[in-house]
Amino acid sequence: MAEIALQNIAHSYSPGPRGEEDWALKKIDLVWRDGGSYALLGPSGCGKSTLLNIISGLLQPSAGKVLFDGEDVSALGPSARNIAQVFQFPVVYDTMTVFDNLAFPLRNRGLDEAEVRARAGEVAEMLELEHSLRRRARAVSADDKQKISLGRALVRPDVNVIMLDEPLTVIDPHLKWQLRSKLKQLHRRFGFTMIYVTHDQTEALTLADQIVVLHDGRVVQSGTPESLFERPQHTFVGHFIGSPGMNRFPARLQNGAARIGELEIAVDADLSAPDARGEGKLEIGVRPEHIRFCDDGFPVRVHRVRDAGRYQIAEAELQGVKFKIYVPEGGAVPGEDARVRFERAYTHVYRDGWLLRPAAA
Repeated sequence: MAEIALQNIAHSYSPGPRGEEDWALKKIDLVWRDGGSYALLGPSGCGKSTLLNIISGLLQPSAGKVLFDGEDVSALGPSARNIAQVFQFPVVYDTMTVFDNLAFPLRNRGLDEAEVRARAGEVAEMLELEHSLRRRARAVSADDKQKISLGRALVRPDVNVIMLDEPLTVIDPHLKWQLRSKLKQLHRRFGFTMIYVTHDQTEALTLADQIVVLHDGRVVQSGTPESLFERPQHTFVGHFIGSPGMNRFPARLQNGAARIGELEIAVDADLSAPDARGEGKLEIGVRPEHIRFCDDGFPVRVHRVRDAGRYQIAEAELQGVKFKIYVPEGGAVPGEDARVRFERAYTHVYRDGWLLRPAAA
């Protein structure tokens, strides 16, 4: 396995990039530790696959370096990096048996046949493919074909990193949870460095210990699922992670306080800092989970309540801005005229999308 470091990585598909819009990736610096479990999360077109191809060696970056355990591999191809990659659509050899598909990477590296059979059999058992080993790959289901692709990556003893590019997209929805759990178990057992590319926040939050959120070619936040949820560094992170996403209210500064309309909002942000008092759009962000109905808060108008199973989502309006409130199971929803309170520790202030730092203790 390997620690992977990206230093000032940037890439443009244009031969002569001029403006910022010509760059698919915009100066990325990241370090992924050996044996870590990571997710690259973001919408289509944000640069996820471009970054994955740069790490794998399928694409050479326009600028910056890729280091594996401190060695610059920027100019090396995939074979020299010992990369295993699983794609969105399963790549299998249809005319080979399932066993021969699993054995192929090992035989290609000249391993002893006894070791080939042992490793291929072990991986087949873990992926619950042992009953299909003698069948030709074209005769198995799409789900099993994706298991074969995953197995070919796991079976190699020399792999530095396993990269998965939305591998569960074509899987039956009822089996996705099972395969996500299996992948998590395999990572814990083998300790391989794993980078999982997805646009699905559930997959990212389930599989990864660290999540890298990409937006418009930039890393807007990298951290644990908890840190991304509780303290989004960018409004995009607050919107993209969570269901519903973070509420955003247009705000302004007046007499050293943050206000929504005429209401003063208690926040922990340093409102005296230059970035707080500068030009640009100011917003207050707070998740539906961190808003509570109470008797002495801000007056709001509740428009409707939606039942979401074990909880309810109340849709309300504050100072002309519509927002959502999470109501846990058994919680009471007041009538149309109600009052709410924001939890101060989770009420964030953003300037031009970026989180303002908290005030000094």
